[in-house]
Amino acid sequence: MKKILFISIIAILLANSIMAGGTKEEATLDQLGRIKEKGEITIAMEGTWAPWTYHNEKDELVGYDTEVGKAIAEKLGVKPVFIEGEWDGLLAGLDAGRYDIMINGVDYTEERGKKYDFSTPYAYNRTAVITSEDNTAISSMEDLKGKKTANTISSTYAEVAEKYGANVTGVDDLIQTFELLMSGRIDATLNAEVTFYDYKAVHPEAPIKIACLDPESTSVVIPFKKGDDSASLREAVDKALEELREDGTLSALSIKYFGTDITGNN
Repeated sequence: MKKILFISIIAILLANSIMAGGTKEEATLDQLGRIKEKGEITIAMEGTWAPWTYHNEKDELVGYDTEVGKAIAEKLGVKPVFIEGEWDGLLAGLDAGRYDIMINGVDYTEERGKKYDFSTPYAYNRTAVITSEDNTAISSMEDLKGKKTANTISSTYAEVAEKYGANVTGVDDLIQTFELLMSGRIDATLNAEVTFYDYKAVHPEAPIKIACLDPESTSVVIPFKKGDDSASLREAVDKALEELREDGTLSALSIKYFGTDITGNN
């Protein structure tokens, strides 16, 4: 009896030792290691910002960023899992670890650079000031001073508008922004030049125009939670983006969704 009890105790100790070793090994994995082990990468995006990320007539999640996300996941050898949400909560979710990366036409800014790490640029944006067709009060960035604009509050477009002295109203998405503009409740909205052309292609009757363009283009990047834990993931994503650029995938996707190649800083 004592011999059986002794053998049972030894077996339990060995099992606990093996389990503890496995837990310790898991604990040493960095973010990329955990993604590889799980076999999937969670990617956050709005899903309401055409042509970057949106739902088509079949309610399928499509867009430039959606396909870039799928291509990156394929390079990493894992499955992409997309999580949709409003812009204001996307970066907060990245902080909280609710997903691994965010691909949503994110412009690099020095302020964001203090809080997040970023991939190399995979596209470049020109910011357009969009007004009603009959607006003659805005023809330059400086004309935004004192005007009413609308954008999602934490977006770079809101920051640019505020930099030029506009009074910015916070909204949830692009659709609401254009509704405010066409109802005359705001004077202008700032967004990517390509977003304007995409909207006009779908709504050719919309009485809106590009009043002017910001002379400076911005770099579109993928943000990561800051720190050493994400370092190897950033390197892997950068490598994937480099390969997608070299084999022409990024350019082809850009032309497919934007009608032009925005992957070079021209």
